[in-house]
Amino acid sequence: MMIAIPDLLDAAKLQQLRALIDAAEWIDGNATSGHQSALAKKNEQLPETSPAPQQAGAMVLDALGKSPLFFAAALPLKVFPPLFNRYGEGQTFGTHVDNAIRIQRGTEFRIRSDLSMTVFLEDPAQYDGGELVVEDHFGVQRVKLPAGHAVLYPSSSLHHVTPVTRGTRVASFFWLQSMIRDDSARRILFDLDQSVQRLTAELGGADRSVIELTGVYHNLLRRWADA
Repeated sequence: MMIAIPDLLDAAKLQQLRALIDAAEWIDGNATSGHQSALAKKNEQLPETSPAPQQAGAMVLDALGKSPLFFAAALPLKVFPPLFNRYGEGQTFGTHVDNAIRIQRGTEFRIRSDLSMTVFLEDPAQYDGGELVVEDHFGVQRVKLPAGHAVLYPSSSLHHVTPVTRGTRVASFFWLQSMIRDDSARRILFDLDQSVQRLTAELGGADRSVIELTGVYHNLLRRWADA
């Protein structure tokens, strides 16, 4: 499933983050590419080990930790440290699929990439092109969100970034290992969680139906989770 996370970063955090990364030194985006991706990728990226992207990445992780919608949709077990890229005029990332296993360079940290996430960091009015295009079982989804908003989608999906024809597209991107490996099971749990939240608002948390449905949610989570 694909889920948009609105206002992950507020205006103040976005400004602070952009000040950090805009002043940093950018390198060829293929620094972290696998063989297939390197054939299709034309962009710039911040080095993983530089102080600026590490500080900016910590801001993104802090925002994720405060987002109930993100947690409900992703059910995260491990999150790869956020990376940052930018696309100038003529730059693009052709159709590819993300590597199944992501390893943080110089460490033993590794994850199975169940979900991919893009956090948009530039006002969409400031650039043309640069859409994230994701192919799934329900067709082709085109995504270009306001700065500070994010999108979460299965890493197994074919996807690409269309060429930028004006301005610069700036984003953070990273991968997650979910407690729930199967995408369809995550979707069931997400839909059930959202229903429980709506019923709680309408009936109150002490209502027996709400309590029973909450129990169903947690029993399914016990059945399916790798924690």
